Amino acid sequence: MSTTEEVNEFMKSNMKFVPRMYQVINQVAPDAGMAFANFYQSVFADGALPKKIKELMFVAIGVAYVSPRCLIHVVPAIESGATDGEIFEAVNVGVIGAGFVPGGPGIPYAFEYALKVLDVTAKYRKGEKWEYLEPTKFNHGVY
Repeated sequence: MSTTEEVNEFMKSNMKFVPRMYQVINQVAPDAGMAFANFYQSVFADGALPKKIKELMFVAIGVAYVSPRCLIHVVPAIESGATDGEIFEAVNVGVIGAGFVPGGPGIPYAFEYALKVLDVTAKYRKGEKWEYLEPTKFNHGVY
């Protein structure tokens, strides 16, 4: 059995961050958190493509699909050595991709997400608070 601390440390070491939902899950079900971390590691570990490139690809996908939770992959990209220039180019690819996603958000909306990535990047590099999504609020049985 894994402890919360073990899973959090494994995530920080291998994933380069602890995703917000796993900050909670790791407290309640650390073995589930470790299973996710192992899966994530198998996909995003250095291979034919380095981790940095895989994380930047995921950021570009997040921009193209206007997915606010995918944008945080800029943090492990930075921790894996991504430069500001590489991040800028990745978000540009995402913006252009948004124009080609069938039924997708379109370039103007993706552009806003690209700017958010650049904002998170600047704040993270300065050591400032960078989370921009409000924590999820639960309705306690009211749907």
